[in-house]
Amino acid sequence: MRGSNAVFVTRRTLFAAAAAPLLPAAGAWQSALSTRAASLGGPGLLRSFDVQEGAGAFDRAHATCAYVYDNALAGLALLATGDRAGAMRIAAALAYAQAHDRAWHDGRLRNAYRAGPAPSTGDTKLNGWWDDAAGKWFEDGYQAGTATGVLAWAMLLWIALGHEYRSAAERAADFVETHLRGPQGFVGGFQGFEPSPQRLAWVSTEQNLDLAVAFSALGRTGAARHARAFVAAMWRADQQRFNMGLRPDGSVNDGSALDANLWPLLATGTLAWVPVIDWVLARHGLPVGPPSLVDGVDFNTDRDGLWLEGTAITALACKRYGRPSSRLMATLRANTAAGGLIYATSSPTLTTGLSTGVNPDKPDFLYYRRPHIAPTSWAVFAASGTTPFPGTDD
Repeated sequence: MRGSNAVFVTRRTLFAAAAAPLLPAAGAWQSALSTRAASLGGPGLLRSFDVQEGAGAFDRAHATCAYVYDNALAGLALLATGDRAGAMRIAAALAYAQAHDRAWHDGRLRNAYRAGPAPSTGDTKLNGWWDDAAGKWFEDGYQAGTATGVLAWAMLLWIALGHEYRSAAERAADFVETHLRGPQGFVGGFQGFEPSPQRLAWVSTEQNLDLAVAFSALGRTGAARHARAFVAAMWRADQQRFNMGLRPDGSVNDGSALDANLWPLLATGTLAWVPVIDWVLARHGLPVGPPSLVDGVDFNTDRDGLWLEGTAITALACKRYGRPSSRLMATLRANTAAGGLIYATSSPTLTTGLSTGVNPDKPDFLYYRRPHIAPTSWAVFAASGTTPFPGTDD
């Protein structure tokens, strides 16, 4: 099958850009991340979104929310721009959370925690919010759960920082291998609350790519091979793109996901996979028309607005593989808030087709036009043409 011989990093230089100088092209984006990391004063987690107080349910649920993926990605962007101290603050807070959970002590992380400085003693607090109308405290089942890919991104940050966090990465890897290995690849993780969260039986191309890279960097060749084989099996040679993965019943989910298509290329440099860029521009791009005139991309293919994290990822892929990226970068600059973070979306709201933990059976997860650290972090990589995946910039 095409793509099955992709090379994933093994024991070698783990993060070539770790000692890189500050990147002038990243401008306000890297400054915004560094300033926020410095303001923590020590170990801590960055708030994912700058919210509008009192604006609605999304803002209540995210007023103090620090998603682990967002923070791991921000840590890698800080490291890539020479701010090792900022990256260490995030990595240390994640390691503390792993060791000081209110219920679990098996190497997992939650998908989100309360933003701010890490506690000096006691358990790391989960994110939550008070609902005046309901008269009670809420937590989100997704935020309290453990997504396999999210854990992989924390592993990538720990690995990038070297020996000091190796044990945290190994513990996370042990958890994945013990609890989440499936017949094909590794399943989606757990959603919901202790003591019995739901084990998610679907299998994600994107998450297995993340794991393949992390396991390879840890020298876990068997686990890396298992994840890598799943990614390769999802390649659609007839359409020159990847399927999203497997549904819970084992059937193939042939939907189009931007990260599932572009991350394997960015992580491996497999030239046979370069056509996925054209697939993404044609199916997710806006405005609809020639790929060279695309200003940005949507999260899914309904194209109801621009997803700016995906736009930054696409800009990076275009820059690295000879496609025009100037219009995409201009969109990122035009959607940068006064504080230096890029908005999550160009429109007031953006559909994803995904559900939240509050309503797991409804596709009710929306992005709102709020400054967000994830697109800002990817824009830092896009500005320099480097990637957060170890070994690809040697």
